[in-house]
Amino acid sequence: MISKIDKNKVRLKRHARVRTKLSGTAEKPRLNVYRSNKHIYAQIIDDVKGVTLAQASTQDKEIANAESSKVELSAKVGETIAKKASDKGVSTIVFDRGGYLFHGRIKALADAARENGLEF
Repeated sequence: MISKIDKNKVRLKRHARVRTKLSGTAEKPRLNVYRSNKHIYAQIIDDVKGVTLAQASTQDKEIANAESSKVELSAKVGETIAKKASDKGVSTIVFDRGGYLFHGRIKALADAARENGLEF
């Protein structure tokens, strides 16, 4: 019998394990990342109040119109979320990679956010 591994179920277990130790506050909110096959989404969340401070995704009009690879679009999402965070007065964050491995699109988003002023 061949057993199939549900990669998303494994990712969700990994994400739940990390989230027990990781939380965003008003001084240091959490940058949450969700990656689908086509798009990537980023939110800056204050977990104490339960409020989303800023969000960006590849479905935003200014990003969605660009003809680029998914890695380049992820970098643009990182730039956008960093600019929106600085407009809200947020400079330091806690990075929540959502259980995904830190490479490819996740790494591109994080590096672009760091280059544009976010510290984590």
